[in-house]
Amino acid sequence: MIDKLIEKIKKTGAPIVVGLDPMMKFVPEYIKKAAFASKGETLEGAAEAIWLYNKGIIDNICDLIPAVKPQIAMYEQFGIPGLVTFQKTVDYCKEKGLVVIGDIKRGDIGSTSSAYATAHLGKVQVGSSVCTAFNEDFVTVNPYLGTDGVQPFIDVCKEEKKGLFILVKTSNPSSGEFQDRLIDNRPLYEHVGEKVAAWGEQLMGTNGYSYVGAVVGATYPEQGKILRKIMPQSFILVPGYGAQGASGKDLVHFFDDNRLGAIVNSSRGIIAAYQNEKYGSFGAENFADASRQAVVDMIEDINSAFENAGK
Repeated sequence: MIDKLIEKIKKTGAPIVVGLDPMMKFVPEYIKKAAFASKGETLEGAAEAIWLYNKGIIDNICDLIPAVKPQIAMYEQFGIPGLVTFQKTVDYCKEKGLVVIGDIKRGDIGSTSSAYATAHLGKVQVGSSVCTAFNEDFVTVNPYLGTDGVQPFIDVCKEEKKGLFILVKTSNPSSGEFQDRLIDNRPLYEHVGEKVAAWGEQLMGTNGYSYVGAVVGATYPEQGKILRKIMPQSFILVPGYGAQGASGKDLVHFFDDNRLGAIVNSSRGIIAAYQNEKYGSFGAENFADASRQAVVDMIEDINSAFENAGK
């Protein structure tokens, strides 16, 4: 799957992933009104509104980007109807030819991690049938439990030719409370990066990158430089662009000289672009057009940063 992701990045010229992280405050009123008229002001109504919102955005940006990253918590808050919309979103994105990164941040003891991996990446035996559940292409994984929590995901990835992005240095302000703590005079995130590199040796693609990647926040570019060297064969998922403060110039150190090796995420900066003053002229009725323009602008920003850096 890492090879497919790389080929799609090359084809689109856009090393970006759009985070499909919907919240009701992002959904235009006319969509909510239609959904509530159909399903009521219920969890089902909320899930329908989210689905209509997602579909509009996906239809308008799918030709520009290689991948999407739905964050499962944004769907779980609406219960079972929300999870149905998560599944519909994953399936629809795959129909549109997009690589789907399930942002689930799972990680537990071995048997539980194995069940998570089966649910999101693998197949489950049901009587004489073999079924798939959510069926994403990649998922995000929390490595706090160590190899016990990560290896079951790697094992499923080997079977299904799918991939992982393991949390190493996250973009949130308090990430340093644990991730920057010194162990043997080095920050914890460096030790985690070394483990990611070692885990990745089990599952290499044909393009020189492992199916086991890392999450490193764009909000910490200096740490990104270090981790790029520690994990030379790990593809890096880079959150923190746009709404969290990072811009194209913060990103170049995450990439190799071929402009590969990383994929940059933007969520609300794209899906809620119409609420940004910069794109306010589009209006709520044209929210998906605003999202498309935000994608175009993000691609231009990253390409400009590459050129200024001589990459």
